Amino acid sequence: MNVIFNRLVRLTGLSNFEKIQKSKVIIFGVGGVGSWCAESLIRSGIEHLTIVDADTVCPTNINRQLQATTKTVGQVKVDALRDRLLDINPTANIISIDKIYNRETQAEFDLNTFDYVIDAIDSLTPKVDLIEHALKSKATLFSSFGAASKLDPTRIQVKQIWQTHGCPLGRLVRNRLKKLGVKKKFLCVFSDEVLPVYDIVDNSNVENNLFNKKQINGSITHITGIFGFNLAGLVINSIISK
Repeated sequence: MNVIFNRLVRLTGLSNFEKIQKSKVIIFGVGGVGSWCAESLIRSGIEHLTIVDADTVCPTNINRQLQATTKTVGQVKVDALRDRLLDINPTANIISIDKIYNRETQAEFDLNTFDYVIDAIDSLTPKVDLIEHALKSKATLFSSFGAASKLDPTRIQVKQIWQTHGCPLGRLVRNRLKKLGVKKKFLCVFSDEVLPVYDIVDNSNVENNLFNKKQINGSITHITGIFGFNLAGLVINSIISK
């Protein structure tokens, strides 16, 4: 047993720890939510982790994304995150894929080779495409709804998709899934808090020009982090319960 996991094994027991090590997880989106989920999983003993994202680190990521620092600006997000995760556990098998997930690239991801799929995508259409794809696989899916425009950590909840409420992104996802005839249940992390959007002209123009976004919502680390930690907790507890 790697000595860095001494405290973890005291919590889970050796047999559960070995199950954690053998489990295979893939995370789609390693921004404000997915990056914290990835680190929590690696620190919790996951040895097989694949991270997928097509973005690069920009200065406006620094306030909420784990791998984003003044030194990593301009780097590929998944590569910067992989470097950090390997500093934590050099023996982990961490695969970084610098690619966007959508209908065109969907066939490149065999989700049946994973035990868990984490949806931390913040764009509606790719998110729904991933959910539909994951629900047809053998993997267990956990999803994150919107973590932006929120400040109150006590409003963050975990519920089955059809029991979620109060989140604008969640409502759009549910409506899309209903139109597709999807009826399966899966757990989602969400918050029913919705705050006003304060438009800061300079910063908004920077991100609008870089990422062609129509609207930039504010976000903060203690919220995105809790979302990510909840996702990681769902994985670890699911492994232990089996």
